[in-house]
Amino acid sequence: MLTQLSINNYALIDSLSINFSSGLSIITGETGAGKSILLGALGLVLGNRADLSSLKDTSQKCIVEAKMAIANYNLEDFFKEVDLDFEAETIIRREILPSGKSRAFVNDTPVTLSVLNELKNKLIDVHSQHQTMELSDNAFQFSIIDALAKNKNKIDSYKRGFLQLQQLEKELKELEHIQKEANKQYDYNLHLFKELEEANLKVDEQEDLEERLEKLNNIEDIKINLSEALEISLNEEIGIQNLLNSLENRVSKIASFSKEYQQLAERITSVKIEIDDIVTELEDANENVDFNPNEAEEINDRLQLIYNLQKKHTVNSIQELLVVFEKLSEKVQQVESAEDTINKKKQEIHSVSEKLDKVADLITKSRTTAIPKLTKELESLLADLGMQNARFSIKVKPTIVYFSNGKDNLEFLFSANKGGNFGELKKVASGGELSRIMLSVKKVLSENIHLPTIIFDEIDTGVSGEVSNKIAAIMQQMSNHMQVVAITHLPQIAAKGNNHYKVYKKEVKGVTTTNLKQLSNEERIVEIAEMLSGKEISESALTHAKELLN
Repeated sequence: MLTQLSINNYALIDSLSINFSSGLSIITGETGAGKSILLGALGLVLGNRADLSSLKDTSQKCIVEAKMAIANYNLEDFFKEVDLDFEAETIIRREILPSGKSRAFVNDTPVTLSVLNELKNKLIDVHSQHQTMELSDNAFQFSIIDALAKNKNKIDSYKRGFLQLQQLEKELKELEHIQKEANKQYDYNLHLFKELEEANLKVDEQEDLEERLEKLNNIEDIKINLSEALEISLNEEIGIQNLLNSLENRVSKIASFSKEYQQLAERITSVKIEIDDIVTELEDANENVDFNPNEAEEINDRLQLIYNLQKKHTVNSIQELLVVFEKLSEKVQQVESAEDTINKKKQEIHSVSEKLDKVADLITKSRTTAIPKLTKELESLLADLGMQNARFSIKVKPTIVYFSNGKDNLEFLFSANKGGNFGELKKVASGGELSRIMLSVKKVLSENIHLPTIIFDEIDTGVSGEVSNKIAAIMQQMSNHMQVVAITHLPQIAAKGNNHYKVYKKEVKGVTTTNLKQLSNEERIVEIAEMLSGKEISESALTHAKELLN
C-alpha cells in the first residue's frame, strides 16, 4: 500500500510530504484546490508521460516519490523478472529535469516507463469517472469474471500454451512458404543435381586428364626423342653407358692410391648406377609409347563435359563444382523431406492444441460457474445503491477460436429498468449508473484479487442522500481487504474515513500554492460542517458533522 507521497516543484506544489495508512482515507477540498494535481503527481511517479509544464519552477527539477509497503503482495518474482532489487518498503521516484528529460527509479535503480507501468498495475488502481468506459471493454469484463472464478493460474497456464501454439503456427507458416518457393525451383535443381551426380566428378581428375591428353597430342615427338635418348645412352662407341664403363675402369685402377681417388671412383659408380636406371626407364617408356585414338577421344569428351559444367555453373574448378553439387543436394533434399518436416510440425501443433483445449475447457467451466454468483452480487450491491431493478445477463459462449485468455466469447448485457430490454452497458446505462456499476465491480474485485491500493476520484458524482451512505459503506467494506483512498465532495462519505486529508490553496507574496494536510478530529468536524453548509458554518451543521463522524 501507499505509505508516503512526497512532491517537490510540481504544478502548484512547492513541496509537500504526506503519510498514508491502511483502511479508508478521505481527501476533500474545494473545487480547484488541487485534488487533480495530487493525482497527476501520483500518475507521474507511476509512469505517466510528463513535460516541462509539470514544473512549477522551470529552473529546478521536479521530484515525486512514493513509498509502497509491498511485503504481502507476492511481487518478488516480478522484481526478479525485471531485474530489480525487491524491498518490503519499495521507493519509486520520478524526476523531471529542466531540460524536459525524465528519469525513473525503483529502489534507486533506473527503470523504463514500461516497467513502471507494469509495476503500477500491480500496486495501485486509480479509478476516475472516465474509467467507467472500461465496463464496456470485453477484456475488462473477462477480468471481472476470471477474478471471481479464481482463474489466474489456469489463464497463466493457457497463455504459456497459447504463446507456444502461436510460435509453432508461425514456424509452420514459414516452412510452408519455404516449401512453396522451393517447389518452384525443384525440377530445375533436380535436373542440375542429377547432371552433376551422373558426371561422378573426382577432385584431381581434371589435371590428370589434361596431362594425359597433352601426352597423346605429342606422341610423335615423344617417340622420336625417346629413341634418340636411348641411342645416346646405348651406342657401342659413343654411348653414355660405354663411356661411363671406361671411366669407371680407369679411375678404379688408381683408387687404392689415395682417399681422393677412392671417393672419385665411388661417385662415378653412383652416377653409373643412376644412368643404368634411367636407361631402363627410357626403354620401358619407349616400349609403352602407343597412340590410341579411342583413348584420346574419351579424354576429350570427358574434359569437354567438365568444361561445359564449369561454364554452366560459372566456376573454374572441379572443387567448386563439388560445392555446387552439395548445395543442390541440400535444396533437393529440403524439398523431398519438407513434407515430413511439415507433418511433424503439424503433429506438434495438434499436441499443443489438445493440451490447450483442456485448459480452455476448465477456464470455460469455472467462468460459467462464477457468473451466477457475480450476477447476484452485482445486482445486490446495485440494489443497495438505489438501482433496485438492475439486472445482468452474462453468458459465456465457447468457440473453436483461440483467444489470448481462452476460447470464449462473452455476452455482458445490462438492464436498469424493470421489464426493460438487455443491452450493452455503454448503450443502456447512464453516467451515474455506470459509476455505481463500476463501484460494485470494484467491490467484488477487491474481495477476489490481491491489489494493495485503490483510489476513487469523485466516484460519488451525481449521487446524494442514502445512496451516498451506501457508497461509503461499500468503500469501508473494501478497505478491509485493501487500502482505499477516496476523493469526495460528499460529507456522508468523508465522515466514514479512518483518515481525512484536506487539499487547499494559499497565497504567499502573490504566489498561489497547493497544500495537503491530515486533519485532526476537531478539524474534521469543521471540514465536514463546511461541506454541509458552506463557508458560513452553522451550529446545526457542526452538530450534523459530529453525528456523521460518530
